[in-house]
Amino acid sequence: MALMMSLTAMSIDTILPALDQIGQDFSVQRANDIQLIVSLLILGMALGQMIYGPLSDSTGRKPMIYIGFGIYIAGCLLSLTTTLFPIMLVGRILQGLGAAGPRIVTVAIIRDQYEGRAMARVMSFILSVFIFVPVVAPSIGQAILLVADWHAIFIAFIVLTIIAVAWFAVRQPETLAPDRRIRFSPKRIVMGAREVVGIRISFGYTLAAGFISGAFIGYLNSAQQIFQGLYGLGVRFPLFFGAIAFSIGSALFFNARMVTRLGMRLLTRNALIGISGLSLFFFFVAWVAGGSPPLWSLMGYLMVAFFGVGILFGNLNAIAMEPLGHIAGVGAAVVGSLSSLISVSIGILIGQLYNETVLPLVGGFAVFSIASLITIHWTENRNPTAI
Repeated sequence: MALMMSLTAMSIDTILPALDQIGQDFSVQRANDIQLIVSLLILGMALGQMIYGPLSDSTGRKPMIYIGFGIYIAGCLLSLTTTLFPIMLVGRILQGLGAAGPRIVTVAIIRDQYEGRAMARVMSFILSVFIFVPVVAPSIGQAILLVADWHAIFIAFIVLTIIAVAWFAVRQPETLAPDRRIRFSPKRIVMGAREVVGIRISFGYTLAAGFISGAFIGYLNSAQQIFQGLYGLGVRFPLFFGAIAFSIGSALFFNARMVTRLGMRLLTRNALIGISGLSLFFFFVAWVAGGSPPLWSLMGYLMVAFFGVGILFGNLNAIAMEPLGHIAGVGAAVVGSLSSLISVSIGILIGQLYNETVLPLVGGFAVFSIASLITIHWTENRNPTAI
């Protein structure tokens, strides 16, 4: 499960050191446009999630994962062979559409077997393994660039996918028994979406997840420009990116240990309060420094803030999915797709506002962590029961 969920992170983070090279090879005129290589993959994943979940309720979980892997490989081949930047972006959308299969159906597989705090604990452990990928992926991409060009990175994606699908086929049994399967119909998707939107706890926490994930995607979009461009880190960029990713991984491990003791809601609320306050303070610090605070201070801010983000990742989705056990497939699809569409829109906005300062990124975290906090407050006013 962790390997399959890491496919998206690997597709994003390994390519980051190569963005400059890709932009030069395709003669991209506007520097911020190269960010679309990151954000359009996430857009494809958001669109794909709405399809795989309901289909997995009908055909079983494993066939949808196989289809997703196939589409992902096709997208890699398209990006690998094209000489046109728009076609490269189409390939990235296809990669996202394919990666959505393993990403969303994995959640349904877990939901088939766990719920509540137990599900949050399992998700946190899986994500703890998964988060190791962002720690090492940029270094892998940078190492590949030392001996080859960016095309070799896409070849590595294909090899990793073949390994993942073979391991999955051998080791993972089907979790949706034939007597629990539901006939696929577009009407059921619409009804499932209405049910998710109509359940205040699911809808509210989906919105909150979208807001905070949007700030995170804004970071992914602009990280290469900030670290390699603004701070001139060059080949050292993967080390700094990996340190921040390690902070998220530590938080996921911490959450797995503490969630059964303190509960998802308390951890979530405290994490959002911490991120909001810290981001407001550091925005002022960065503004006083002309938008380019010392690197050590930026790293300190990001590592603490992303520790909070790591706590939020597992809990927000687990709370949103809690009332949806009877429609786990379509529920995971709606929750994942809606939160991803919100987050990719916010992430593109933050990334496109990049102006060779850290102010858009830090301001984005301040605004959207506060928005998440307000949304959860609105949600919990009608749902006082703790999980």
